Amino acid sequence: MSDLAEADTPEASRPRVPRLLRDRSGGQRVTNIELFFDLVYVFAVTQLSHYLLRDANLRGVLQAGLLLAMVWLVWVYTTWVTNWLDPDQMAVRLLLVALMLISLAMSASLPRAFEDLGLWVGVAYAIQQLGRTAFMVIALRGHRLQRNFLRIGAWCAVSSAFAVAGGLAHGNARDLLWLGSVCVDLLGGFTGFATPGLGRSRTADWTIAGGHFAERCQAFILIALGESIVIIGATVSGQKVTASGVTAFVVAFGGSVAQWWLYFDRSAEAGAERIAHSQDPGRLGRSAYHMIHPVMVAGIIVTAAADDTVLSDPGAVASHPAVWMILGGPALFLAGHAAFKRVVWGSVPWTRLAGVAVLALLALASGFMPALALSACAGAVVAVVAAADRLPRLSRTAVSASS
Repeated sequence: MSDLAEADTPEASRPRVPRLLRDRSGGQRVTNIELFFDLVYVFAVTQLSHYLLRDANLRGVLQAGLLLAMVWLVWVYTTWVTNWLDPDQMAVRLLLVALMLISLAMSASLPRAFEDLGLWVGVAYAIQQLGRTAFMVIALRGHRLQRNFLRIGAWCAVSSAFAVAGGLAHGNARDLLWLGSVCVDLLGGFTGFATPGLGRSRTADWTIAGGHFAERCQAFILIALGESIVIIGATVSGQKVTASGVTAFVVAFGGSVAQWWLYFDRSAEAGAERIAHSQDPGRLGRSAYHMIHPVMVAGIIVTAAADDTVLSDPGAVASHPAVWMILGGPALFLAGHAAFKRVVWGSVPWTRLAGVAVLALLALASGFMPALALSACAGAVVAVVAAADRLPRLSRTAVSASS
């Protein structure tokens, strides 16, 4: 991940720019093929929500989280690549179409990932991580950016070996091997993909188009929110019209709107501006987007599963699994957004932390509340935090923090 333009270098001595790279002279736009690529991940997020509903216990939660990490990593690694590659080039389009096909097979296998289709998931993960990197190494012949992808390839070879081995294993061994695969890919970014004989990269070398990268990660947040809307509509369509059902419908929709508002009202655009004008966009891309955004996505997925549970039986008392989903989803989302603001602007987002604390207190009273009432309270907490950003004093603080 290296600098692609050297304006001060004499023309004759500039490194050759491979034809598959984007033209950096203008703004970097998100192309139609990138949006088309994202459609597979709408299905993947839906599969994860259903997995969580089917296995709403501690083991199921951990496994769903592990699968989300694998799905996110294959998506976000592709997002890094398309930040440099020109998706209007035929070879790049074909790469994305091939990755879509493999991702679709992986997504279809997620419900049985820890049963008989584990090898499909492991192999699909490995092919994407290795194949994408091999494409970059070949496409970047003669360009110094190639060296970084040689490093990435070495790390992906290790993570892919873990992924395939996990697919072949059974029981806890599969969980541990896939966890090892995810950890290798995450650790690679933190260490600059340090590789014997190839050195390591610095985030200052990862001169990405920050605005494009931020916009792509925002799109994944929209994918997750869109899936929550689909769950609300699909669940309601199969229910009888009752007062409690209508109330649950409004509460679930309001919760999704509150999450959208909290993220997109101000911080999404301001964060994109921050990374676009950063002296080290690679650092912000790695921490604020690559690492932190999946936490918010996880919060949305858990909230969607909670909405399905409440909408299916609005008058029921919340069970223990329902309680952790109703409160845990918004808590994850608020915690992720707090971390995002802390990394991007360096300020302590106390309203988000206060919201997490209130949700924790609600857990103490959950035994005395119907599931619908608890869901309404959780949604109200997120809405209040979002509304607090519009208070004059807090608004001025946010503006000063982002400037």
